[in-house]
Order: sequence, then structure tokens, then C-alpha cells
Amino acid sequence: MTRTWQIATATDAARARIAAAGLAAAHGVSVLDRTRLAAELSGRLRQCLTKGGTWRLTLEPDPAQGLLHAVVERTPGTDAAGEGPWRATVPCPQPMDTVAVGDPPDDAELLAEALLGADEDAALVLGKLAEQEDLVAFHREELHQTNQGVLALHAELDAAGRAQREAFAAERAARQEAERARRRLTFLADASAELTASLNHDEIVRRLPQLLVPEYARSVDVWLFDGDGERGERADGAPTVPHPAAAVIAARTGRPQYAADHPGALPGVDDQPPSALDPLRPLLCVPLSARRAPLGVVTLSPPGERWDPDDAVMLIELFRRASTAIDNARRFEHNRDIAETLQRALLTDLPTTPGLRLAARYLPATYGLNIGGDWYDAFLQPDGSLITVVGDVTGHGLHAAVMMSQLRTALRAYAVDGSSPGRLLTRLHEFLHHLQPDLYATAVIARFHPDEATLTWAAAGHPPPVLRGPDGRVRILDDKPGAMLGIPLRQEIADHAVPVAPGSTLALYTDGLVERRAHGIDPGIGRLADALGDFPGAELARDLESAADLILPPLLSDSERDDDVCLLLCHLAGSS
Repeated sequence: MTRTWQIATATDAARARIAAAGLAAAHGVSVLDRTRLAAELSGRLRQCLTKGGTWRLTLEPDPAQGLLHAVVERTPGTDAAGEGPWRATVPCPQPMDTVAVGDPPDDAELLAEALLGADEDAALVLGKLAEQEDLVAFHREELHQTNQGVLALHAELDAAGRAQREAFAAERAARQEAERARRRLTFLADASAELTASLNHDEIVRRLPQLLVPEYARSVDVWLFDGDGERGERADGAPTVPHPAAAVIAARTGRPQYAADHPGALPGVDDQPPSALDPLRPLLCVPLSARRAPLGVVTLSPPGERWDPDDAVMLIELFRRASTAIDNARRFEHNRDIAETLQRALLTDLPTTPGLRLAARYLPATYGLNIGGDWYDAFLQPDGSLITVVGDVTGHGLHAAVMMSQLRTALRAYAVDGSSPGRLLTRLHEFLHHLQPDLYATAVIARFHPDEATLTWAAAGHPPPVLRGPDGRVRILDDKPGAMLGIPLRQEIADHAVPVAPGSTLALYTDGLVERRAHGIDPGIGRLADALGDFPGAELARDLESAADLILPPLLSDSERDDDVCLLLCHLAGSS
């Protein structure tokens, strides 16, 4: 229910405030809300008394919302222009019509006592405030401890972050060093392969600066020795220059030397004073040593201020491998010169026979050892027959050339008794098998008789002869040949005969002319047959030497040949 009080004096205001506080307490309004309502109401009532006149305090319940509304306004009929009511609202858990609360007493003492008792709410609020302050202090301490923990955690996280960054930096440095090591190993492998790919020591020397400048050296000088003394060879082909003292020491001691105005700190390298020839430039002098004797010294200047120690170790290893490559190349060149001299000496001039012209071509391989066992020969038998032969001993080098010379000599000896081509090859087979059981050869022999229009031939594991008739038609003489000479097999190699007419041309050759690894031998034989058939007969009759020169190039399109090439052309004089 709604309660109303009229207020005109301070006593009225006190009694109304006490009654309002009592009603609020009776209806379950909390101490804090009750104290707030009393304080705000007291302040409003003081303002009302100051303004004078009659005022009315109304407490109005709102059961639906559970609220208690307090309203202070002028008594109706009082002139107060612009003066609006004052309102305050507090939660009211208990409906007002269920509670009976009396008005404050009129006695002044009792009224004073009631006013003093009203301060109990303030005391309760202050007590709760003290509790809240203690709670705030407790939470403040908790917050401080939490902040200290957070700061410690931040410090730990920062330390962990620094440790992680340091670990990342160490990992990055290790990865970079591993990458540099990988690059060195890759360079060493690639450079070694390039140096050992050549069997020409001058080419190896020329490749060294190409490999090292500018990444690992600013300049490269190679000083090589020979068997009779010493000779200076610069890798760039420039004239010989005086050698630094460190290079002389390296040549004498066989140890790498570093010449500079500061210590090199390079593993396995001796330090020397700066070179008098170029005192401002550091020099690394590495000896080139072979199994039998020193080969020379390589002198380098660094690409920057100085060398990285790991780069210096890699360079020393590279020059060790270069020494082996140069030594192998020199030994190969020495053996090749001997073999080539022997082979050229055995390829004698062809005989001159009436009614028959001969032209031969021999080309050594351009790749590998160069000298093989290919050979040709032509000689007369006692009955006037002309024996022509082309053979090929397996293998290359001096051993193959020596074996080829023995077969050539044996064939000439066996042919003295007038044996046929098949019988000659059979005897060569037996000779080779007993002389060199692990060495094999192929050969083809053709015999021309001046009184016969028949060509007799025999082959042992060799590409078939190609015969061009006077009309330009070409025939490949591929009748069943014998097996290779020298294999562990007893064999009798058969003779074959074919009629020939004046103007015919016979081509004997080795597999180096017609065989290519990618295509086999049959396509090459076909190309030779086509080239021989397309060649003008008049040219063959007039100049067989020039014809041999013109037939070879289309068949040898490859610039690199790993086998020797031998071609022997036999042309019967007559109408072409």
C-alpha cells in the first residue's frame, strides 16, 4: 500500500526519514540499498526545508516488479514553477501490504533515539565496506603475486626466445657450413671428373684456371718440370716468368707453401715471407707430385684477402688429383707415341700391280688411346696372285700394335707357299691361339689372280667385303664367314669365289668405318655400299686415291671416334 507524509518542519522530515527507513527494512530492502535510500532522501529533504513550504513524501510499491519507489514533491496547490518531483527506487523483495509498520513517535527523546538508531545501517554498510576493502586488499595481493608470476614467466619466455633464436642462428650457421661443404665436394668431384676426362696433359693444364677463376682464385700459374730439367708453363699460355721463392721451396720440399705478410693458418701449409716478386699479394704454392717424380708447382692468388682454410684443403686435394691426371696423361702420350710410331712403320706402301690399282686409308681413333690393332697389307704370291688383307686385333695401345705386327709377319710367311685365303686365315687362327690365348683378331683376305676373272676371299669374324660392279651395282659378300681368330675352337675357314669384271672395285674395311654404338653395324655397311655404288665409275678408274678421300667423310660424320678406321680399295682396270 502507498504511504504518504506531509513535511513542513525538520521534525516532519526526521519522522518521515525514520518511517521510510523502517518500511524499507521491514520489506527486506538490503542494508546497502536502504542506507543509500536514507542518505539520498535526507539530502533531498534538507533541500526541501531550505526552500521552505510544504512537501510530501510518498512510498509507492510496485509488486509486479518487486520495487519500492520514493517520491518527494510539493504539496498540491503550492506554487512551485519549474520544480519537479524527486524520485528514488530500491529493490523490495517483500510486498508492502503484508507488513504493518507504525509511524515514528512524537516524543522528542524517542525521536532522537530513533535517529541515532538509524545510524546502525550506516555502521553495517561501513562494516561491509571494511570487509570489501579487506577483500580488495587480498585480491590486490593476489594480483601482485600474479603479476610477479607473469613477469617471471615473461622473463622465462624471453630467455627461451633468446635461446631459441640462438639455436636457430646456430642451426642456420651449421646449415650454411654444410651447404658450403656440399658445394666444395660437388666442385671437387666435378673438377676431378673434368681433369681426368682428358689424356692430354696440356689440356689438363689449360683447364685448371678455367675451373678455379674467379671463385677460388684470382690467378693460377702452373710451373711444370720435364725429364731433362725444368720448364715453366703458364696455364694461360703467357711467356715463362720468374717463380716465387715459395714455389721453389714447394718444389724442393714437396709441401704446400703460403707466402704473405701475415700467417695463413692453413692446415698442412707452411708459412713463408711475402714474395719479392709481388709482396702485396698472398700466394699459395702447391706442389704437383707423381708416383715417380715431382711434376711441378701451382701458384695461386686468393679471390679476396685470404683463403678460407676449408677451401685451401679442398684446393690441395684437387691438385693432388690433377697431379695424377697429368702423370697418367704423360704416360699415355708416351705409350701412344711409341705405338703410333710402330704402327705407322708397319703400314708400308702398297705394291704396284698391272691391271689393279690399290688405295688405303688408316685413321686412328680420336677418343681414348687412339692407337689400335687395325691393319692392312697387300703383297704378291709366287704365282703372281695379289693378296690383300684388312685385319683388326682386339684392344688398343702398344700391345695391340705389337700383336698386329706379328700377325702381319706371320701372314706374309704363310703366303709364300701359295695358300688360299681360307687356308691362310686358318693358319693365322692356330698361330694366334697358341701365341696369345687371351687375344683375338678378325680379318678378311681377298686374292686377285692376273689370269683369272675370279675373286677368291675368306673372312674370320670380320665385316663382309663390298664389291661394286662396272655397272655400278653393289654386292655385299656376306657368305658364311669363319669365327674370330684365336678363339678356343678348332676351325677350317672356307674360301669363297665370285666372278669379277674389269672396272669392278672391292672395298675391304674394319668395323670402325661402319659401326656406331647407337645403330649397330648393318646400317653402316649399307651406307658404305650406297656410297660406293653412287660414286662415278670414271672417277674410280682415273684417281682411286682421291676416291678414297671422298668416300670416307660421309661415313665418318662423328667428330669423336673411339675406334680406328681402315679402308682398302682395289680397282680392276678396264671399262668403267
